[in-house]
Amino acid sequence: MLKPLGDRVILEVQKEEEQTVGGIVLASNAKEKPQTGKVLAVGTGRVLDNGEKVVPSVKEGDTVVFDKYAGTEVSYEGEKYLVVRENDIVAVVE
Repeated sequence: MLKPLGDRVILEVQKEEEQTVGGIVLASNAKEKPQTGKVLAVGTGRVLDNGEKVVPSVKEGDTVVFDKYAGTEVSYEGEKYLVVRENDIVAVVE
């Protein structure tokens, strides 16, 4: 598995599809709103200028909401993942 560095988080993006009344399926990329994903791995945290380390506020297994255009998409062993910085995550779904 991939291991993120610093304040980066690896997400498995959850595909959201919406079906209209007429039966047409709208893909998740047709909507302009934040997306959700499952946290697969978390880096060790961000290091401040004074050398102090800030512990990440998300953990593996969390479902999170992140900005639509955040992060970098990567492929690993045939699967696609999204690597985002922790500050691109806007909420944890409980």
